[in-house]
Amino acid sequence: MPLFWKPYTSDVTQFIDELKAKKPTLEAEQRAGRALLWDKQIDREAQSAYKAARVPQQPYVYQTRGK
Repeated sequence: MPLFWKPYTSDVTQFIDELKAKKPTLEAEQRAGRALLWDKQIDREAQSAYKAARVPQQPYVYQTRGK
């Protein structure tokens, strides 16, 4: 191993590191955006009511029901 060996970092990793250095609040903004769209509390009672009210689908949906 050479004396001045430097570990490899990809272009993408360098870009992300530079972006985080320029904008230190980036990760907090990403977390806030995720919480806004994805991190929701699930109403278990409503979910079980939706499952109970579900009508089973017929095997072939385009088949008209016979007499």
